[in-house]
Amino acid sequence: MAAPTALQQTMTKRTETSLKQVSTTSRAGESLSPDSWTGQDCLVDFLEKEVGSDLKSLKNVGDLLEKLREENTVLEEQVLTVSSSVPPKVSAALSAAEEALCSVEDLLQRERLTSNMLHQHLQGAQPWMDNLGQTLNQVDTIERHVKYLQCLQHIEELSAAVQQCLMTSSVWEAIRAVDNMAALDAGLNQSGCSHLKDFLRETLHFWHKIIKDRLTSDFEKVLTQLHWPIISPPTQSLTPTANAQEINSQLELLVTQLLALQTSDDLISQRALAPCQGVPSIQPASSATPPSQAPPLCLPIQIMLLPLSRRFRYHFYGNRQTNSLSKPEWYLTQVLMWMGNSSTFMEEKIQPILDRAGATISAMVELCRGLLSLVQEKVASDASRLLYDDVLFCHLVEEVLQFEKELRSNQSYPAALPGLLHLLLEDATLQKWLTVEKKMAVEKMDAMLSAEGAWSSQYKDISDMDELKAPDCAETFMTLLQVITERYRALPCPSAQLKFLGLQRELVDDFRIRLTQVMKEESRCPLGARYCAILNAVNYISTILGDWGDNVFFLQLQQAAVSLGEEVVLGGLGVLEVGRLASLEGSLFEGLLALLDRLKGDMLGRLLEWTMREIADKAKPYGQDRWLSLPPQHDQSTMTLSSSACPMMLCVRDRLLNLHQVLSLSLFQLAWQGLAERLDNVLYQDVILSNHFSEGGAAQLQFDMTRNLFPLFGHYCKRPENFFKQ
Repeated sequence: MAAPTALQQTMTKRTETSLKQVSTTSRAGESLSPDSWTGQDCLVDFLEKEVGSDLKSLKNVGDLLEKLREENTVLEEQVLTVSSSVPPKVSAALSAAEEALCSVEDLLQRERLTSNMLHQHLQGAQPWMDNLGQTLNQVDTIERHVKYLQCLQHIEELSAAVQQCLMTSSVWEAIRAVDNMAALDAGLNQSGCSHLKDFLRETLHFWHKIIKDRLTSDFEKVLTQLHWPIISPPTQSLTPTANAQEINSQLELLVTQLLALQTSDDLISQRALAPCQGVPSIQPASSATPPSQAPPLCLPIQIMLLPLSRRFRYHFYGNRQTNSLSKPEWYLTQVLMWMGNSSTFMEEKIQPILDRAGATISAMVELCRGLLSLVQEKVASDASRLLYDDVLFCHLVEEVLQFEKELRSNQSYPAALPGLLHLLLEDATLQKWLTVEKKMAVEKMDAMLSAEGAWSSQYKDISDMDELKAPDCAETFMTLLQVITERYRALPCPSAQLKFLGLQRELVDDFRIRLTQVMKEESRCPLGARYCAILNAVNYISTILGDWGDNVFFLQLQQAAVSLGEEVVLGGLGVLEVGRLASLEGSLFEGLLALLDRLKGDMLGRLLEWTMREIADKAKPYGQDRWLSLPPQHDQSTMTLSSSACPMMLCVRDRLLNLHQVLSLSLFQLAWQGLAERLDNVLYQDVILSNHFSEGGAAQLQFDMTRNLFPLFGHYCKRPENFFKQ
């Protein structure tokens, strides 16, 4: 192999030196910037790729250098070419911008010229526009006048048609024309032509009155032939007339025609025009208006009510003797009699006609509504006059409640329609009712507590009915509360019902306080009959209130109180208590029940303490026996009750019998169990722990307990020894 040339050796040394410098610099790494480091890496990579570690490849360095020079020359030419081409492009852009600016200025100039021309044109056309606007306004006015005249012509045509139909006795055609007038009136409701509307309404009212009067006259004649109104109970002796079929046909025709006239009649009533002559006002007074307005009565029923209305006003208004504030039952009973007497006629004669005419109304319900309007007006008037007379006011309320009950039950009057109860919910009337209810309840409480037999039970001789052994005063009081409940149960307003419930709770608390006062007077002798009667009364009231808490009616009131947030019932309750009421975990009587239970516990505890004091006195000799000296059981022929225990046993027996006779069953259960617990403690403390026992003494004590004491309690439970655990 030939030795390397001097040039190759020189290049090799330079390359190695450069690589060492690069390697050293890369290891140092501290003085090189990131860009320098990247350049060195590229150089090293390039040399490694082109030269490598083969020394023979160094001969290509010249070619490599030449190649790099050519690439450098090409790059310089490209840079020069780009640099020389930039100024012409900028110049072209500037020229284009100048041309665009000139175009914009030209367009602005043209816009100014066009705007000036348009302004001049508008100024020239303004007189034409003003003239045209005046012409259009005139045309619009003429069109309105034409429509106005057309409407007048249409009204005149309808009026002429009605007149022509009435002259030819074409009642149906006349009714249709009147209905068209009513429809036109409804269409003009939003119109500002007041004179036109007044003319139309006057015309409508005029022809409607003529048609209605004619039909009313014919209808009344037919009703007279059918013996309407039926004042007394219908009899079976009435034979049908010879022309009964013709009368029935006329009746159906007239009822159907009156129903067809209903639309215009309702419209006239709503317009508050002059009412038809002789037709009674079917709407109650403003103070008697229920919250929800019912639709007007159908026209045939209004006419049928005319004779009944005249009779009602004749007898129950003015200076007639039958118009008495102290006798509201007279007119209430009379109206109920009219309803009952007319039911057969309405169901057999009128209802089939209404059904065939497609009217979805009940003839009997409509008649009841009409009669009720008379009663509502009368009751509202009388109630306002009786606010200062408690006795007469109470009598009126009782009669109204009785009337409402019979109306709903006997006449099947729908619950959705108002009766008379809403009249009692007026603020002044309701407040008066509550005041009088409380006043009379307090007076009755005073009377029942001071009565001679207040503390005796009327069922004392009937053991099956006297488990609670409630005294007469307690039963009378709860009956009073029940009567109050029945009075306000049917009220249609939950808020008013809750006010009465608040009154009941107030009365219960008042009665509890009165019982407490009497109990304190009798506490000197807890074993007395009156003291035990008071305890029975408290237990009886507590039991009844507990049952009421689970009653559906009071549960509904409870939900209403929570939803309405009624302060009368919920006042003073916290969020937790209200939540329990909402979830039906508690009851509206919880507070009262807690007070009654506390009173019952105190009285029962005092009774047992008094009883135990007597028994403990009788038990002292028994505890002082010489238990240690008693002989063993096998030395005695027979075991007998200790003589010292006899007074105690007799006392226990007598007290148990006495308590069983005077206390209710539930109270006696608590009493004998409490007595057994206390007696067990006394025997343990005073007899067992206070003495030492021989074998005979222990046997004697066991005999006294198991064969004598426990059997006394065995009458009331199966295993009395379970209550003597000490």
